[in-house]
Amino acid sequence: MSLNEWSEDIVIAETRDEPVFSEDMGGLMSIVDDAEQGSREMPDVVVNLAEVDYLNSSNIAQLLRLRKRLAAGGGRLRICSVGDQVWGVILVTGLDKLFEFHDDLALAIASLQLEA
Repeated sequence: MSLNEWSEDIVIAETRDEPVFSEDMGGLMSIVDDAEQGSREMPDVVVNLAEVDYLNSSNIAQLLRLRKRLAAGGGRLRICSVGDQVWGVILVTGLDKLFEFHDDLALAIASLQLEA
């Protein structure tokens, strides 16, 4: 995963398909762990799914855990660049009602900045 600290408050996660997706989410969770332990502020996170062709139940669980932990610490989560195949899984599982989605990375970042 490419984790980019876009600013002091925003981390961008460029994810890829399994099995790398799980490893990528582990790296992102390490940042959340650091924030929960007080070594940094809880970031806002943008997960870019542009290179993800499918989501399995494990991936969905990881995204839900990330959402829960960020919210508990005051962080916000945005998901962007969702392909048609992944969007179908999101709609079937009802995740479209739980997460905030944006068409591209720039819009996701802008939504965080405007909301702040």
